[in-house]
Amino acid sequence: MAGKMRAGNPVPVSDLASQLLDPVLRRRAGLSIDLVHSWPEIVGERLASRTRPEKIAWPRRHHEDDPFEPATLVIACEGPAALHLQHETTEIIARANAFLGFAAIGRVKIVQKPVAPVPSEKPKAPRALTAAERERLASLTGKIEDEGLRASLERLGASVLGSRRAPPLAKP
Repeated sequence: MAGKMRAGNPVPVSDLASQLLDPVLRRRAGLSIDLVHSWPEIVGERLASRTRPEKIAWPRRHHEDDPFEPATLVIACEGPAALHLQHETTEIIARANAFLGFAAIGRVKIVQKPVAPVPSEKPKAPRALTAAERERLASLTGKIEDEGLRASLERLGASVLGSRRAPPLAKP
């Protein structure tokens, strides 16, 4: 890990945390940080706030010639959400396997325990564009014939420009 970093180059803290936590999670729980981060996409927003993946329990293979058996995904869940989770287990197994890239999960085990809420970071709405910014954006996209494409590019441009600091006002 230290060999990959060059002095003076900033490294995102999330990359460092992933490099440190991924081996620990894999060894202790069979999970990767990516699975934990993608949990809302796997179970949906409604269940993500009340559940979390605990571990992936792989069956023991007594001999290397034993056939592959899928693992059990252990999910921590608060009491009221257990029923909802139980009804969606087949969908969760399918989504988790799609995320992992192969049929790794064969069943789900639900463990009832308190789950700390994951704070959701909602992006701030972009600021309103100035008249000059709107004119510039219209001139850049004005020659695009496809109305849907033009509208999408205008929204993208407004989002990009709106996320930047407002230009200084011209002095009279």
